Amino acid sequence: MTIMAKILLLHGPNLNLLGQRETDIYGDLSLDAINSAAKKQVNNADFELETFQSNSESELVNAIQQAKANKVSLIVINPAAYTHTSVAMRDALLAVEIPFIEVHLSNPHRREPFRHHSYFSDIAEAVVAGFGADSYRYALDAAIKTITKKT
Repeated sequence: MTIMAKILLLHGPNLNLLGQRETDIYGDLSLDAINSAAKKQVNNADFELETFQSNSESELVNAIQQAKANKVSLIVINPAAYTHTSVAMRDALLAVEIPFIEVHLSNPHRREPFRHHSYFSDIAEAVVAGFGADSYRYALDAAIKTITKKT
């Protein structure tokens, strides 16, 4: 029996409002639509996808820590506003030693100066940003290829 690789797709604060807020920046797709497309993409590669969204930094840290016990092969994470503030999430990612890809719908470097710094980019396998919902698709393609190369 083949053990399927598992990808964890994490969504940070306010992403539960996708499709409703600032559609000129974040697009008109809902988080459910993004997750559905992601599940189809990952399942087509014969991998398993777990998704989780929270507005709470502590819940996101807990999800990262639990990923090790859940045998997650790679994390794709949109830290959203926590990109610029969360040392706790950075430390959790370092602690679990699971490779991850940072993803953003918008390009943070084309936005306000406080969004230009990420606490994650320097430790991420890759960063995908600025392609709207396609950012998730590109990040998951990279995740699938990264896992496949290691097996």
